[in-house]
Amino acid sequence: METRELRYFVAVAEELHFGRAAQRLGIAQPPLSRAIQQLERRLGVALLERTSRTVTLTEAGSVLLVEGRAALDAVDAADRRTRRAALAATGHPGLVLVMKAGASSELLSKLLDTYAAEPGAVTVDVLLCGIAEQERLLRDGRADVALLHRPFDSTTGLDTEELRTEGQVVVLPAGHPFTGRAHLTMADVTALPGLPLPRWPGPDGTYTDGPGPEARDSTQLYELIALGRAAAVLPESCRTHLRRDLTAVPVLDAPAVTTVIAWPPHSRSQALAGLVRTASLL
Repeated sequence: METRELRYFVAVAEELHFGRAAQRLGIAQPPLSRAIQQLERRLGVALLERTSRTVTLTEAGSVLLVEGRAALDAVDAADRRTRRAALAATGHPGLVLVMKAGASSELLSKLLDTYAAEPGAVTVDVLLCGIAEQERLLRDGRADVALLHRPFDSTTGLDTEELRTEGQVVVLPAGHPFTGRAHLTMADVTALPGLPLPRWPGPDGTYTDGPGPEARDSTQLYELIALGRAAAVLPESCRTHLRRDLTAVPVLDAPAVTTVIAWPPHSRSQALAGLVRTASLL
């Protein structure tokens, strides 16, 4: 299969409409239809079921949509990493580190300061992102390395080094009756009247179902809590940058959170190796 054919097929499979897919791709509809037919002949299977009004995926088409997306993501990631490696070879070395905005800021500051003092250190650009985005940015090649948090972020297929493990706290509006408690349990948290837990976006950007408000970053989340619209269970280190109108209470039975530095397993970057080595010694 050619990359061009995969891009064409994914566009049609996502739009389920040849006209819209052609417009999205910037091509005419007849060559798009011919390309899909050629792909089906080459594979020997029907990928789409067409009527005069609808386009639907066959079982084989559904499989190719998943695999095709992954293949195209890998091609795009290879393109970005190759270009960055070329820049490094011409005297412009550097690393892009991605992390969730508002998370592990104290740890990151210590890491960057310590690494900058190392011989041969390169510039590290920090890319801040929303909830659940840092893993995707690392996998698609827009970042060289990431700070991830297990069990919330998947590290499958990545190389990792554990940096620290911590408990969790529930963040509440200042003045809430529970702020005087020494600790709470998850049962206490889920039963908080009028303070539901927020809903986070998944890897595909869609939000989970539930009664809580949607939250996409820490700034929005803290505002919702301060307004008495939500509560949130977060790693204990969030205390270091907590607003004055918020407070935190330990949650005894919440799962521990492990911060890891993660990178693609095929990386051969000496600069990345140096950053990881520094992180492991913090």
